[in-house]
Amino acid sequence: MRGIDDGVITVMAAATDPNTPRDARRAIDAIWRIESARLIAGLARFTGDLGRAEELAQDALVIALEKWPEGGVPDSPGAWLMTTAKNRAIDLARRDATFREKAEQIGRESESDGAAPSAESEASLDGEIGDDLLSLVFTTCHPLLSREAQVALTLRLLGGLTTGEIARAYMTSEATVAARITRAKKKLAEAGVPFETPSGDELSARLPSVLSVLYLIFNEGYTATAGDDWMRTDLCEEAMRLGRIVAELSPREPEVHGLVALMELQASRFRARTGAGGEPILLLDQDRGRWDWVLIGRGLKALDRARATDGPIGPYTLQAEIAACHARARTAGQTDWHRIADTYTALNALTRSPVVGLNRAVAIGMAQGPQAGLDAVDALDVRALAGYHLLPGVRGDLLEKLGRHDEAKAEFERAASMTRNQREREVMLSRAAAAGEA
Repeated sequence: MRGIDDGVITVMAAATDPNTPRDARRAIDAIWRIESARLIAGLARFTGDLGRAEELAQDALVIALEKWPEGGVPDSPGAWLMTTAKNRAIDLARRDATFREKAEQIGRESESDGAAPSAESEASLDGEIGDDLLSLVFTTCHPLLSREAQVALTLRLLGGLTTGEIARAYMTSEATVAARITRAKKKLAEAGVPFETPSGDELSARLPSVLSVLYLIFNEGYTATAGDDWMRTDLCEEAMRLGRIVAELSPREPEVHGLVALMELQASRFRARTGAGGEPILLLDQDRGRWDWVLIGRGLKALDRARATDGPIGPYTLQAEIAACHARARTAGQTDWHRIADTYTALNALTRSPVVGLNRAVAIGMAQGPQAGLDAVDALDVRALAGYHLLPGVRGDLLEKLGRHDEAKAEFERAASMTRNQREREVMLSRAAAAGEA
């Protein structure tokens, strides 16, 4: 079986001749972004093989590129792609004796593929798609895979990103990303991982891995770890889109809604986080009039959904509570730092994360004064934060507020030397220069 690892854009470029109308190509690209995850998920259920499912989906896309510009985009493009891919699966299965039984099964399920789907059949398909998408999420985030492989496979199959787009987002080579994806699919196939949604205790045990992958993707977009850009909003948008899917498919899981709330509330600040030249603007200096109040409303609603479930409050919901405190403050001076510090204390007790401890120290410094904040920082296990550039960054901020400018300058310079993001480095060097002139 041939593998397709070069992505949708490469396939489109190869299959599209120069005379194809530009509007049709744009429509096909948009439809693929929307439908690809559901298409691959449905095909994976039929074939039990993620690699084969992706190949069939790509084949359907190539056929669409040939037919739609001439005949027009069908009324139900997702159903058209699914029908075409299933017919392709039947053709391949008929050529392979080992797939004969599967061909009969697919053939029975595809008897009415030539006709437009009825309202009843579409409703049934929607139910299957929901189950298939959830299965796909849990498959791409399977514990057999490394976290890097989980992220790459999730972005590839659920996000519809090409290997090149993933490579650019994570500042690595396309060959590295392609190898991760190929190895991941091979590992799942060799282990015979069933394409299904876990249930009961197994679902609860594996859901944190799914949420962690989505939040890793969001965080890489929110503050890029390397490169010249402060943010990569496309990654944030993919993480939010996938988070909303999981939330609708797992409505009784409080932490799913907590994560959606957290991402929506943080994303509401996008427009205010950079200046005209792309330079970062820190939270307390942002023009809150530029915040997206529609996203804030959606985030607060998701937070209400998390609270309304019977499950225990977890780390994503607590982080969303903190983000909500910022969102409700119309000016920086109205921020309830005491409540934020208390919430960080609860979060720290739950996670024992050194990064959470550092954020708690910042909140204590805002609520109780810079010396209290510095004491909280110095009480942390700094070995756990070795190499983390925000540790000297936070110490520099607190030292500067205490009037200890020379020490602050040294800390900001250390932070600048540790970050791999050019924009963040510029911020730290600017603050070091200002501290040196004070």
